[in-house]
Amino acid sequence: MSELVRSIRERYLSVLDQISSAATKSGRSPEAVKLVVVTKSQPVDVVQAAIEAGAVILGENYAEEGVTKIQSLQNASAVEWHMIGHIQSRKAQLVAANFNWIHSVDSLKLAKRLDRFCAEAGKVVPVLLEFNVGGEESKGGWQTSDESRWAELLVEIAEILALPNLRVRGLMSMPPLGETAEFSRRYFQKSHRLRDFFARQFPQADFSELSMGTSSDYEVAVEEGATFVRVGTAIVGSRNYS
Repeated sequence: MSELVRSIRERYLSVLDQISSAATKSGRSPEAVKLVVVTKSQPVDVVQAAIEAGAVILGENYAEEGVTKIQSLQNASAVEWHMIGHIQSRKAQLVAANFNWIHSVDSLKLAKRLDRFCAEAGKVVPVLLEFNVGGEESKGGWQTSDESRWAELLVEIAEILALPNLRVRGLMSMPPLGETAEFSRRYFQKSHRLRDFFARQFPQADFSELSMGTSSDYEVAVEEGATFVRVGTAIVGSRNYS
């Protein structure tokens, strides 16, 4: 085992331990939480090391960068590749054809494009719908900071649920950046309430998944019901932007 693999594995297992502790603290099963190792802006050798260290779900933010890695690591057939970043309309075909999961469906228009390209690829892809619970203009997703207006989204969500090649499995959110992990809690709580709201409105659908929490606040996210946490820096180190 190389030093790179060893160091990543050590951090990976540490994060898993902290997830387990946070889940147990909140009366949840640790098995209910899945760890997405975020590898955006990391070179292929670091991604390969993460796989050797035990990572089974990898998250990418950029379509072309992610597909390059997927194609370079085709021998890693047991790994799931999750698209977690904003998807430009012109990249929808690339994402639909190559990723196993999509966390960032943020509009009806994008959902329809992804559905069409999934049909062309002969696949049904599980997706999460992205919501902007903090009301930040800089973030994507349906605006849901005002809880009194959630019902206005139901018509669009129903249309997405009817698309045959997307399988909605829940929600994704990203809170505003705060100085402490505790700052994120109220936004995670709001995401959980939003998930429960949709689950009540669409009892025939599956809204069981909740993707939230990153390196800075994933333990709080787990305490508030996250089923996916997206952790990069705490496992693979700082990103390489060169």
